[in-house]
Amino acid sequence: MDQICDDLEAETAALHAVVANISEDQWTADTPAEGWDVKDTIVHLIQADVAARIAVEDAVEFVAMKERVAADPSAGLDVFGHKGDKTGAEVLAWFLDERSRMIAAFRARGPKDRIPWFGPDMSTLSFATARLMETWSHGQDVADTCGADWPATDRIRHVCHIGVTTRGWSYVNRGEQVPEGTVRVELTSPSGETWTWGPDDADATLRGSALEFALVATQRRHPSETSLGADGELAAEWLAIAQAFAGPPTVPEAGRTA
Repeated sequence: MDQICDDLEAETAALHAVVANISEDQWTADTPAEGWDVKDTIVHLIQADVAARIAVEDAVEFVAMKERVAADPSAGLDVFGHKGDKTGAEVLAWFLDERSRMIAAFRARGPKDRIPWFGPDMSTLSFATARLMETWSHGQDVADTCGADWPATDRIRHVCHIGVTTRGWSYVNRGEQVPEGTVRVELTSPSGETWTWGPDDADATLRGSALEFALVATQRRHPSETSLGADGELAAEWLAIAQAFAGPPTVPEAGRTA
């Protein structure tokens, strides 16, 4: 838990650096995520952080709030907060406070403890990893919008791991049957290491940049905009629909960056 929480704090600091000194006009600039400006994006992270902290600290309270929101979706704004007329600086301070509280809650739990969520329960370790993935992917949106650097680090291994393990989900989410057969994934990390998943004798292989795979799996880039290689039909069709996050099935259009 210490390692994933340390990495989550580092990813939070990277996002903080992007928005710390942007103008109010930039806070209200549209991101590549349709309908969301920069402020909406950070508030979305805050709302999920609030929900996550409650789920970790008090499962009974979280389940009750989940049922309340399911019965009345508008109640979510009261439960998890909303941007209202807050300035960008106020939203940022709110984000840093809630993120700190959530990470502290994660650190107090064991990595295998089960945590309730809107979908299936997760282990604390998986939960924290998912929060890092979301921070990184939304951070990419904000950096693209603000024209800021978003340097790749080996922390994206967490994102790549979720991308690999959600291969089956990418099919199920589209109402398709998961094809039989295995896919080996071979990725080059930002530091030059080789990361691998899957057996050596897999039926197909997907290889290339870990950064590009993370961008595709979180649907921040279209596969055609990368140099990722897919050897075998299983790898090629998965790459075309890869989706590492919950929600309706989507595939980004080419050229979605701001």
